[in-house]
Amino acid sequence: MQRVIVPIKKAIHAHLQMPGSKSITNRALIMASLATGVSVISGLLLSDDTYACIHALQQLGVTISLDPETRSCIVGGCQGIFPNKTATIQCADAGTVARFLLAVCAAMPGKFQFEGSARLSERPLKNLIEVLRAMGAVFLPQNATHLPLTVQGSALSGGTYKIDGKSSSQFLSALLMAAPFARKQIILETSELVSRPFVDMTCAMMAEFGVLVRRLHPERFDVPVPQHYIARDYVVEPDLTTAACFFAAAAVTAGEVTIQPLDIAQSKQGDVKFLSILRKMGCHIIESNKGLTVKGSTALQGLNVDMRDCSDTFMALAAIAPFAQTPTTMTNIGHTRLQESDRIHVMKTQLEKLNIQVEEGPDWLRVHPSQPKSGTIDAHGDHRIAMAFSVIGLRSGVTIQGAECVKKTCPTFFEMWEVFTH
Repeated sequence: MQRVIVPIKKAIHAHLQMPGSKSITNRALIMASLATGVSVISGLLLSDDTYACIHALQQLGVTISLDPETRSCIVGGCQGIFPNKTATIQCADAGTVARFLLAVCAAMPGKFQFEGSARLSERPLKNLIEVLRAMGAVFLPQNATHLPLTVQGSALSGGTYKIDGKSSSQFLSALLMAAPFARKQIILETSELVSRPFVDMTCAMMAEFGVLVRRLHPERFDVPVPQHYIARDYVVEPDLTTAACFFAAAAVTAGEVTIQPLDIAQSKQGDVKFLSILRKMGCHIIESNKGLTVKGSTALQGLNVDMRDCSDTFMALAAIAPFAQTPTTMTNIGHTRLQESDRIHVMKTQLEKLNIQVEEGPDWLRVHPSQPKSGTIDAHGDHRIAMAFSVIGLRSGVTIQGAECVKKTCPTFFEMWEVFTH
């Protein structure tokens, strides 16, 4: 699908209802499925990744009743043991489904086949598989490092294990979510952890579902056993990663965007830090009982920013950067080369198509003040790329090829975007 974003000549003013956070939605679905009792999850995201998670859990025998109209679902917990002992799990393009359920299924009796999209099958699983194998899980083929593969689960052994934190925080989150089902206490150690807030989110949500994770050190986690997930009603926060592009639109047009109320200080999402980045660039952030508002500026300032903890928003920042008065450098984003696309390189090549001066390094991207021109870019199957270039399109006009990829996390993205251009 091709989507044309036409330039606008005025500051935008919009009040929008953001969909729920993908990261929180899929964690809540999995924890509720493993719990004792019945949970109600509301405010959840309805997207390709969410449906992949729901369908996977249903293949494992979990009862989930979804009401798309109210964006809520009822989940019948399976008390820590999936009813189906054999299943084929279609992960589609969802890394959270592949990583989280792979670890959980490894802790269950049964034999489970995991399959995914072509891109997901390229994304790394080796470090996660190595730790699960050390805990007693069996993988076929024996040298498996990517999807497709089969895991033959069993009760995981306890002990102390090390997991690499450089390539993905999802590996550690996956092991933490499976740890309550081990025979003995598990201690997980990591190093150079990227996207730490996602692990913090996992720990906080596990506690909300009744499982304690003790932090012995910022990169050392202790999960005592026995513990059990307990059902609860859960409200999903609005997705701040998707919201980042709408806030970016306010920034580049000196406009104003408001979403539903959100307590910044209490948010579980690491991408809440994008708001502080916008503030440093010259934007105003306003919290009230009416909503969370970003007001843009006519004099945006570039900055050097470490994005290790909010790397999913670096593309939105790169879309603002050409309109700043000084260069913007984004560092500690090397792990994003292994996500839905090689995000650093794709951003560089597509920004250059629009006459934007940009430099690329192994784990950084620098964007210089530029005068973007209209053009056509390729989203490379990456929802965050398509969303980011929509921001630039508001100023220069852009045609986005492969725009349907936004269905991964926000199927209604372009319908919501139309509020800016009509």
